[in-house]
Amino acid sequence: MTQTIDDRDIIKALQGGLPITKTPYVEIADALGLSETDLVSRLEVLKSTGVIRRIAAAPNHYKLGMNANGMTVWDVQDDLVAALGAKVGALSFVTHCYERPRALPDWPYNLFAMVHGTSREEVEEKRLEIKTLLGSVCRASDTLYSTRILKKTGLRLRSRE
Repeated sequence: MTQTIDDRDIIKALQGGLPITKTPYVEIADALGLSETDLVSRLEVLKSTGVIRRIAAAPNHYKLGMNANGMTVWDVQDDLVAALGAKVGALSFVTHCYERPRALPDWPYNLFAMVHGTSREEVEEKRLEIKTLLGSVCRASDTLYSTRILKKTGLRLRSRE
């Protein structure tokens, strides 16, 4: 009897990460009894429908020598945040950049950009580059430094039992 592979089976097969090989999708597909083409097609559907957002590497920055990890936060005009975020996000040293709602009066920041460095001085130099890019539309900023890794996993499904 042939087992039917559903989307949940695919997600469970991927939730521990891709194998570090030249052909990770072939290995996952083989384990599921699918062709690589079928697996990739189904992943594209899961992505296009919003079931999954992305499949991406999640490096441990500390093990890469990036011991100063700062989430830079910026208070910029709401009507400019999307355009400015695109510019900041395009910087080679920004690993992710996004808009978040303010929590006034205590938290005026609406633009967030993660910067990694081997020292806080390096992160601060990069932060100054962002500040220069934002110019006078930046009303305030700060850097929140990581002290430990809180999460390095994606979605985790429980078994159906």
